Amino acid sequence: MDYRSGCPISNLLELVGDKWSLLVIRDLFSNKSTFKQFANSSEKIATNILSDRLKSLREKGIIDFAFAHNNKKTKYYFLTDVGIDLYPVLYEMSMWSRRNLNVEFNEIASKWFSNNENLEGEHVISNTINDYKLVRKELLNFIKPN
Repeated sequence: MDYRSGCPISNLLELVGDKWSLLVIRDLFSNKSTFKQFANSSEKIATNILSDRLKSLREKGIIDFAFAHNNKKTKYYFLTDVGIDLYPVLYEMSMWSRRNLNVEFNEIASKWFSNNENLEGEHVISNTINDYKLVRKELLNFIKPN
């Protein structure tokens, strides 16, 4: 990919800097893996935009998909290692929002903050990444049985 800038922040934003791409990545960390699950997120992404973001994230190597061995109609999306490496960015964005935005967060976010409030950030990040890798392995075993 050709980047318009030598700035690392600008380059990252070219990859995932729109709202919908980041929310798809968030949803993957929340164990969503199908188009229907993404479309049913509370933000109500339009299906044409969702299709575009899934295609773009795949082309950029952030996500991939596979079909279940017994169902060639449903794509199961998952984060690549490159996509997993974005978790610390999402974590810091969440923590910044908690510190600086005077809003009432939804039930999922509130529960996440509550479950992690007494933990060091590095611990939360490490655990989440390790948990996701296990979920991804289980998903891939399900859709591509040996």
